Amino acid sequence: LKSQLYLSGVLIHCVRVLSLHPSSLWSDLSAAATLAHLTSSCCVGVEPGPHSETFHRLFLPSVVDALLSLAAQLVNQAEVRSYDLNVSLLRKVMDSVGWLLAAHTHLTEKVLSSIHYEQIQVCDDVTVSLLCVQMWIQTSAFELGQHSSPGCDVIGLPMQPPKDAAELGHSTCVSVSQQPKGQRSLCVCASAGLDSLLHKDWRGRGFDRVIDQLIALIQSEKDGSSEHVRAACVIQAAWRSYKTRRRVKSLNRAVSVLQRKYSYIFDLKAVCVLFTKACSLCCFQVCVRRQQARRRFHQKQRQLLQLLPADQVQSYLQECENRAAVVIQSFWRGFRERQHYSSTQRHMLRRERAVRMLQRGVRHFLQKRQAAKVPPLPPFWIGQKGLTDSRRAELKRQVDEYIATHQECSCLHEEVQLLLLSVLQTGAQQRMEEQRVEALLAHVHTQLELLRDAPPLSVVTETDADTFLSPSGPVAARARDAHNAMLQASRLPWWRMLGDTDAGRVDPLGSSHLPELEEELGGLYIGGTVADKKQTQVDEVKL
Repeated sequence: LKSQLYLSGVLIHCVRVLSLHPSSLWSDLSAAATLAHLTSSCCVGVEPGPHSETFHRLFLPSVVDALLSLAAQLVNQAEVRSYDLNVSLLRKVMDSVGWLLAAHTHLTEKVLSSIHYEQIQVCDDVTVSLLCVQMWIQTSAFELGQHSSPGCDVIGLPMQPPKDAAELGHSTCVSVSQQPKGQRSLCVCASAGLDSLLHKDWRGRGFDRVIDQLIALIQSEKDGSSEHVRAACVIQAAWRSYKTRRRVKSLNRAVSVLQRKYSYIFDLKAVCVLFTKACSLCCFQVCVRRQQARRRFHQKQRQLLQLLPADQVQSYLQECENRAAVVIQSFWRGFRERQHYSSTQRHMLRRERAVRMLQRGVRHFLQKRQAAKVPPLPPFWIGQKGLTDSRRAELKRQVDEYIATHQECSCLHEEVQLLLLSVLQTGAQQRMEEQRVEALLAHVHTQLELLRDAPPLSVVTETDADTFLSPSGPVAARARDAHNAMLQASRLPWWRMLGDTDAGRVDPLGSSHLPELEEELGGLYIGGTVADKKQTQVDEVKL
């Protein structure tokens, strides 16, 4: 039912009525208080469904603002028109606010920051202050400790309350005493010094019994808190004694570690001192030995000078001086050249490097600029439809004109055609000759290998004799190897065949190659040129 009231807009209309101008509500404040009580009751336990965020962030703060506005109107009516405060209506409105705060604790900040609540707090009436205190006590002790404290409100009460405030004070004391122990302790802690203030300023005002009960309650809570403090002190003392004992137990290990570290550092320093002394002693011994060697050298030089004749001593000393001067000059010139290189040559190299870098950048820029000026070439698939008849006739006309103007072109063309014809005619014959020569070489090499690997005549078998009579297998193997070598040579890249030109190829059986063949075959091959031995058969050269 509450959810239907909210979703249908009834609660929103009630909030708008409560938010009207005060002049329109002064005529019937009791009805307004009843409406406020009903509205706050309906706002507790509502299930807004998909409108949950709007309900909690917008609607509930507007309800709290309307209720506090109504309470402020009740207080202002009593002050402005000099009426007696209607405590029942104000209690009903404040109970509605407390009921709403108990259900939705996030509205506490809205209440404390409201201008209407500040107007209620500023009121000089003790009854209003006690009602505020009772509202906060009934809602939540936790919110009481964070945002506001009833003790502060009670302390801020005026010093001359009316006689009818005794009832409210009694109810406030009963409310505080009925709170759980944890909330009551929080309330007492928040109102430190309240017992002495009540004892001094609030006795003889008509509700001394209530004041005594409240003072006794505060003092009992103080005694309980003192017991807690004493227990906490005992626990802390036990924990500190345990830590102290544990630290004392670990002192021996810490002292041993410190002593070990100190002894290690002390030994390391001693070793460093000994090493430094040994190094200095070695340096001193080296210097002493060098000085002794120099002294012995000078003594030997003096003895040699004493052995020299008197007329040769001056020339010898002059030669020593010249040699020393040459050494000094060589060192000085080397130092001066190094300085000169450092001062001049290095700057020149740096300048040349910078110039080369600038030139490289300028060339790159000019190349890019020149490339940008060149119009882009159309793709090869666009506009390439072949030569038309008109284009073909134009090209033929240009060729004829060029040939007519250049008479040597026709002679050159005829010469090229003749050369090509001669090459084509001699190509087949040359290939046949090359094949014949390769077969002959394969046969000769096979025979040489057979003779080299032949067994002695005493152990020759019939199978070995058949090998010499029919050498077709070795010849075929040799020819196959030669053919494979030729195929591999033909598959070499172009840069591997730069030195092998066809212009330098000559006849392998020519007169220039006959001595090489004779040396290779060991005198077993005898023959002339191809023209002389054209009719010679292959079998005639068999062994």
